[in-house]
Amino acid sequence: MTTENYSLGIDIGGTFTDVVLYNHADARVFSHKEMTTPEEPTVGAIRGVQTLLEREQVKGAQISRIVHATTLFTNALIERRGVKTGLITTAGFRDTLEMRREFKFDLYDLFIEMPATLVPRELRLEAIERVRADGAVDTPLDENSVREAGKALVAQGVESVAITFLHAYANPQHERRARDILNKEFPQLYVSISSEVAPQIREYERTSTTAANAYVLPIADQYLERLEQQLKALGIGCPLLMMLSNGGLTHVGEARRFPAQLLESGPAAGAIAAAYFSKRSGIEDVLAFDMGGTTAKLAIVENNQPLLAHSFEAAREKRFATGSGLPINISTVELIEIGAGGGSIAHLDSMKLLKVGPKSASSRPGPACYGRGGTLPTVTDANLLLGHLNPDTFAGGTMKLSTQMAGDAMAPIAETLSASGQETASGVLSIVNENMAAAARVHVAERGFDAPKFTLLLTGGGGPLHGCDVAQRLGIKRVLCPPGAGVASALGLLIAPARVDRSTTLAKRLSMVTPEALEALFAQLEADAAQVMKDTLVDGAAYGYERSADIRFVGQGFELTTELPKGPFDAGTPDKIMDAFRAAYGRVFGQVPPVAEIELMNLRVAAIESGVDRPLNLTSSGREQWKHGADDRKLWLPSTKDWADAPAVAAESLKHGDRLQGPAIVEDASSTLVIPPGASACRDSVGNLIVEFA
Repeated sequence: MTTENYSLGIDIGGTFTDVVLYNHADARVFSHKEMTTPEEPTVGAIRGVQTLLEREQVKGAQISRIVHATTLFTNALIERRGVKTGLITTAGFRDTLEMRREFKFDLYDLFIEMPATLVPRELRLEAIERVRADGAVDTPLDENSVREAGKALVAQGVESVAITFLHAYANPQHERRARDILNKEFPQLYVSISSEVAPQIREYERTSTTAANAYVLPIADQYLERLEQQLKALGIGCPLLMMLSNGGLTHVGEARRFPAQLLESGPAAGAIAAAYFSKRSGIEDVLAFDMGGTTAKLAIVENNQPLLAHSFEAAREKRFATGSGLPINISTVELIEIGAGGGSIAHLDSMKLLKVGPKSASSRPGPACYGRGGTLPTVTDANLLLGHLNPDTFAGGTMKLSTQMAGDAMAPIAETLSASGQETASGVLSIVNENMAAAARVHVAERGFDAPKFTLLLTGGGGPLHGCDVAQRLGIKRVLCPPGAGVASALGLLIAPARVDRSTTLAKRLSMVTPEALEALFAQLEADAAQVMKDTLVDGAAYGYERSADIRFVGQGFELTTELPKGPFDAGTPDKIMDAFRAAYGRVFGQVPPVAEIELMNLRVAAIESGVDRPLNLTSSGREQWKHGADDRKLWLPSTKDWADAPAVAAESLKHGDRLQGPAIVEDASSTLVIPPGASACRDSVGNLIVEFA
């Protein structure tokens, strides 16, 4: 009986589900891509796990660790497929979700559509209570008003309830009591309270986050329970860990209570992988470009660490417009959706102009070339028509593509534009790539960086296909493509540390709070985080704390998250906090105003697993070797509007120092790298492909 043990990573995307095995004995990694089954995601995931375990002859009992990420909950928000949700709030604040910030994301659009609330007005009810901003009780909780609200919501078929009382971050007693009442009177209800989901100031954002958590809570609870049961049926009895949006891991119990923390879990795993691969090549600053079948994301990695944010917008009505989505106050790897995915559909608008997305063919029916019933042209069809993809070895040979079907789907647009199929396909890719470059350029500049100073790191099935062109449009001179780029998010699951974030609102001037009081508040946050870490980690695993705060100059309306000194705090700490904030402010805004007083609004603690060192040996693809296709390819070049010969090589065949001149193709089982004319690619000492432009 073998003593080998493995970790298992499962990343469910919009089009493909990636499953990765990690052998702890020799650090080898084996992967498999399975079509996502959107109607029941566990079906595709379990099928993928079974396929990989059987292929590699691994038993379920040999799996010692499972890490999972999914877009299921994000998609439920975007597509409004959550459960019927109610809201109970302080009397007089019923319409907080509707009023938002009384801000239009497009000032001059007379027909603007704001995102629909997750909770319609008839399901937003009031309870009699009032807490002041300092936590003092103004009006005691009328418990009967909570019971009546619960009865009314249950009568309307509500399955999940969000409770958001005014200033509950300062005093959560009323919310906790209201939850206890609902749990006793209506045990079938799922209940989320804002003082646990998002204990921070700003009523709209706190209410929005709690409503989003309640909206997907039953889906997450039931889905994760089913997944655990089905994994156990395969003989896998180890604990299930979940990737959080902040790039850390937590145990499944925490995830089932607060699924809002998982909304960006898949892309966060990709950013963790990007930081890992760039560090191996000695490159500190990269833009992590992750393009999958449904969307493309970008994350900034500085000094081999992804930038973190403490809020983001989900389900934007207008993809790149701040304020057009639902604000979610959670800690997350700072990501921006910068474009379409492989399944994004090309079409002509009312003025006969070529557009791509945002609608996607997803995995059902998928791009036309999949032969699964899709008839509309997509980005994947365009790549196939231009010779970028091998129809026989796509997704490691697990499916065959039809060039004929791709051409038939593209033909109606080509005829309308009086262009050839290849010219139209080239136009589709140009539009997609320019849209992504434009969004990336703005995102990077808004954070005080210059895009050409970065290396573009490519992950996802579509990242290597589009990355070189996107990099050239951004003025970036170097691209890094790691091995296994198409399953990088799943790889990120295997190397990520456990992490727990906790926060509380202080809202006081720095001069008005003593170092001792600050230390006590941070110590309490650290104690809360430690409880979750103990449930997540094996006995004896080490972890440390990072402290930060949302700080602003007195008189300002918004804050800048600033890293603080490590504790314990002493008499010299206030000066260190002031210096750290001024330095951060100057980098972002270029100059620092002559204001002497600052305010600490939210205090934050991150508990992070330490000593995590999980090397990846990506030189072997497992027992079933991937079968590479032809040694050369015809590529359509937009510059000449003609076909050109290009070598197509298997990534595994390239050795350290081997160099390729573009145009060329490098393929592995999960992705295809397109090297344009005038560029050269070389494999470095750790297995990453480095592409440089003249």
